[in-house]
Amino acid sequence: MPLALEPFPLAVAAFAFFLAGFVKGVVGLGLPPVAMGLLSLVMAPAQAAALLVVPAFVTNIWQLAAGPRFGTLARRLWPMLTASVVGTLAAAALLHGNFGGGAIVALGLALIASAILGLAAPRLRVPPRTERWLAPLAGATTGLVTAATGVSSIPAAPFLAALGFNREDLIQALGLSFTVSTVALAVALAGSGILNLGIASVSALALVPALLGMKLGGWVRGRVSEPVFRRCFYFGLLGLGLHLASRALV
Repeated sequence: MPLALEPFPLAVAAFAFFLAGFVKGVVGLGLPPVAMGLLSLVMAPAQAAALLVVPAFVTNIWQLAAGPRFGTLARRLWPMLTASVVGTLAAAALLHGNFGGGAIVALGLALIASAILGLAAPRLRVPPRTERWLAPLAGATTGLVTAATGVSSIPAAPFLAALGFNREDLIQALGLSFTVSTVALAVALAGSGILNLGIASVSALALVPALLGMKLGGWVRGRVSEPVFRRCFYFGLLGLGLHLASRALV
């Protein structure tokens, strides 16, 4: 596989996964958007999405396992999670592994809008009655975005943030959502032939810088207050959105 033999793409990939892991460690998300944006400079978006599978899965499991309320969150979020899996597999069957640059730019714009709304307005809340029908819609839309871009942050992250979780529950809920999305994406990529043994082995190597970055980011997160964390969360969304939307200018 060419990527495994060329020093420059490997160096870019190592830096991308370290930076993406750090962002994820601080705000609970960001590994796929940051890594996809940087990796796409040296490889095709579909290949970048396949390279993300092992680091995304392991870091999401780590994030998920760090919280104490897995059962409670799973029972509450299963409608969104189920719809996300169905949406990812259905959309992937239609797209056949075609990750469009335009879709990634659109994702960046959506992240920017969500971040500005969260920073400028009072904290949004999804009432329990609304959550029952909005959760499957948010999950299905997340699945469509995941299949089109390889990124599962929208609208899952803003939706989960609007459910009123505290910091640690939000981090664990994001980990649960992203874990399910990563598994669904891996199944879709394997079915289309993009994810194979060769790229999976390189993906496993990318786990090392991702975990180092996430460990450092988690250390930083543990030393900030809840209000500061909320601002970091939305500034993180804003930064990710700007990063992805800037591809329209490249």
